[in-house]
Amino acid sequence: MIADEQDLKKGLQKWQKVLRLQDWDIKLKPVDQKWRKTGDVKVDRDDRKAVLMVNVFNPSSENLEEVIIHELLHIKLWDMDQMLEGLLHSVFGNEEQDPRFQFAQHQFMIMLEATVEDLTKGFLELGGNCTDLSFGRLQSSIEEELSSGEKE
Repeated sequence: MIADEQDLKKGLQKWQKVLRLQDWDIKLKPVDQKWRKTGDVKVDRDDRKAVLMVNVFNPSSENLEEVIIHELLHIKLWDMDQMLEGLLHSVFGNEEQDPRFQFAQHQFMIMLEATVEDLTKGFLELGGNCTDLSFGRLQSSIEEELSSGEKE
């Protein structure tokens, strides 16, 4: 395991308080097997429970505190996220293959992720232990491009 589970738990407790999510029961689930994501959150809004999953096997982020904040912000914004998802379905129907639905869904997800990432950066700057941002996804992309360039 790359990350210390106790450090992750401390980070979760710290940021759960800062983001005013103390009324949520949030369980940390370190993922120590091959997984394509760096983090994710599963939410049960009715019971105010969530499972925050963090890739500790091979994370694309060097700053797991950044991942924790990012995923907690998804919990904080969950109601708006679900409301907008419902709006997309009411406007475009449930046909997920409809290009209009796909376009709107894609744009919504881009805006949601950009907003969550901007807020994450702000919170890190204000109170993060490690304010260095992760460039893991970009680094992987650069390494792939450079390695494919060697083969040409």
